[in-house]
Formats: sequence, C-alpha cells, structure tokens
Amino acid sequence: MLTVASTASLHVYVSEWENGKRQLSERYAKILRPLLGITDDELYGRHNTPAASIEVDGYDELMSRIDAARSVSLTMVKTFMDQTELLRTMDRQMGAASLVDQMTGHLSTLEDALTFAVLPETRRPVARALAGAATCAAWQALDVGAVERAWRHYELGKHAAKEADEPMYLAHATAEQAYVLCDAGRPAIAVELIRDAQRAGGNVMSPRLKAWLYAAEAEICAKAGMPDDCRRALDNAMRCLPPGEEARDPDMLSIFLNEGHLSRWRGNALALIGDDEAVESLYDALDSVDPTFIRASAGLRCDLAQAHLARGEYDKAHDHLRQARLLANRTGSVRHRRRIEQLTQRL
Repeated sequence: MLTVASTASLHVYVSEWENGKRQLSERYAKILRPLLGITDDELYGRHNTPAASIEVDGYDELMSRIDAARSVSLTMVKTFMDQTELLRTMDRQMGAASLVDQMTGHLSTLEDALTFAVLPETRRPVARALAGAATCAAWQALDVGAVERAWRHYELGKHAAKEADEPMYLAHATAEQAYVLCDAGRPAIAVELIRDAQRAGGNVMSPRLKAWLYAAEAEICAKAGMPDDCRRALDNAMRCLPPGEEARDPDMLSIFLNEGHLSRWRGNALALIGDDEAVESLYDALDSVDPTFIRASAGLRCDLAQAHLARGEYDKAHDHLRQARLLANRTGSVRHRRRIEQLTQRL
C-alpha cells in the first residue's frame, strides 16, 4: 500500500511544488501522472527541446539509424497500427488519464521511424500510421484537459497525413482539431475549420467519414448558435451514412458511426439548440449504446441532462447527471467533468 502525507501536509506540499520550494518526489509523481493525465515534462515543468544534433563527424550513428529505419517493413507498420488500436480500445473503456506514458512512447517510436526513413515507399506507410496515432493521442489529451498537447498532436497528425498523401486522415485530424477551438470558446472559427476539413477530404472520402464530418459540423454549428446550419448538416449526415449495423469504417479505423451512434449525435446537437426532438433521439441512442463505449455513455447522459433541463424537467436532468458523473469518474475525463459541473450549476 502506498502511504502519503496527511491532508493538511498535502496542502503545504502542493503549494511548495507550485512555487518551486519543494522538489516533487517520484513517489508523488507516480500518483499525479495518471490522476492528472499529464506527461513527465508537463508534471516537472520541463520544456520540450529538440533532440541533440548529431555531430558533424557522427556519420556512423546517423547511418545506423537510417539503416534501422529501412528495416521497418509492412509487418512492422501493421504492428504500429495494432498498438494504436489497442490504446484506442483501452481509452474507450478505461479513459485516457492512465495511458499518457504508453501513448507518448508510441508516438516517439513512430516519429523516430519517420525521421530517419529515406525513401517514399518506406516513409508513406510509417507516416500513415503516425497520422492515426497522433490523432488518437490528441483526442486523449483533449479529454484529460491538456489542450496545448492536443493541439500539437493534431498538427503532427496533419503533417503526417500530408506526408502519407492520405486526404481522409488529413480531414479527420483537421475536423477533430476544430473541437479544441470549440472547447476554448471559439465555435465560429471551429465551424470554418471543420468545413475546411471537408474540403481537404475532397472526393476520396468514404461515405461513413463524410457522414461523420457532417455530424461533427452539426454539433459545432449548434455550439456556434447556428441552428439552421446544424439541422442541414444533420440531414447531410443521415444521407451519407451507409445502412446497416456496422459502425467501423475499414478505411478509417478511428471512425465509429452507424444509425445508433448518429442518433446519439443528433440528439446531442438538437439538445444544444433546445429542440424538443432531442429527447427522443437520445433515448433511442441510450437503448442501443455499446456498453464498452464508457466515455461516450457519459457524454450521452450529459446530453440527456441538457435536453431535460431545456424542458424544465429538473429531476430527470439530475438523475442523468448523477450517472454521467459516475461514468466520468471511471474514465477520468476532465472534459466531461467540466461539462457536468456546468450543467449542474443550471439545476
């Protein structure tokens, strides 16, 4: 069992850590890292610095790393993507706060592989894997409240997508980056960015990704106070969505969207603009939600609370907020906790 100081002493420690009067020990660092969902550099206040430049006469070391990068086969790239998938699944079920170290190491390995890869046939597959991993890492950072890290990861994902010549990955990273702006209180700029993401995807996007982009646009338009644009985007999302229960997009593994997911998203957007239809859509989504999507379930409960608040049904709103809080505590989602507190203040 890990022993810690008393509550009174911890208050003093926190003040001294913040003012630089006490050095943070590894014992408390182990507690704070997963609790806050931050990296060692963020915890200790270190600034990222470029890796030491290779000396002028250090050709042996340089060529060694280039040779190692050449050996990255398609099998190895698949291993990278499998690792991203595992981290994505763990995030969906357990939350992002406990995955910071693993995701940081995973991104570092992929960036290294791309930095020292020389020829396009080696670089493109690695860049594609990096684009998917960076976008996943960015969403996790946004969920734990590390907004600057999220923004930088999205920039990394966009650069990697361009390197890989993957318009779908570029569109997805750009669209998710719009959520950073939206959460920062700049929904109007976020609307412009998500529409730019749709243009970036062009005519090569899968139908499911098109539907996902329209649904995201609808949510952000709702937050920007654009109800007509919101409803138009929701109609476009429904029109583009392929039929059937399948949710996974084989061309974009980070995209999960079927009629059940879209019903929840529709309810979320309609709740934001105060539309009575929101409640019906949200309860339909509640009946079909995948129980492994813990974080999404917390969001759905928040949406239901918001919809009931708009109708003055405070008891029902309180009940959904209570359940949302339990789910958010399981995943450590700072983003959902913030929304829960905002909604609670309206009760």
